[in-house]
Amino acid sequence: MAPSADIRVLGTRIERATLWQGRSGRVYELQSESFEKFSVADDNLYLVAKGGHALWVGSTEELVSDPLSRTRFRLALDCADRVFRVRSPGAANERLSTLWDLEGAAPLLTRSAA
Repeated sequence: MAPSADIRVLGTRIERATLWQGRSGRVYELQSESFEKFSVADDNLYLVAKGGHALWVGSTEELVSDPLSRTRFRLALDCADRVFRVRSPGAANERLSTLWDLEGAAPLLTRSAA
């Protein structure tokens, strides 16, 4: 299970951030979203996963402009059990490298003393 980065209380809703590590080693803070109520909104970047495996990463831009991404998104939703919003997706000029990095991401595991 991935460690929680922090907990924020907004009204009566509790937001829990999870840390995932990309292929490059960069750590991303992901916001857990309700899978049942999930819809892709605006320019947010999302990661759709099953357990600790990233199945699809993208935004509305990928769904509109890339038929392959749209197909992968539909397949991911068929077997996924969770979805996250990337809190800080990075600069616009780093977008493609961020997508690539997150496609190979996994939850960051904490070390515990034995």
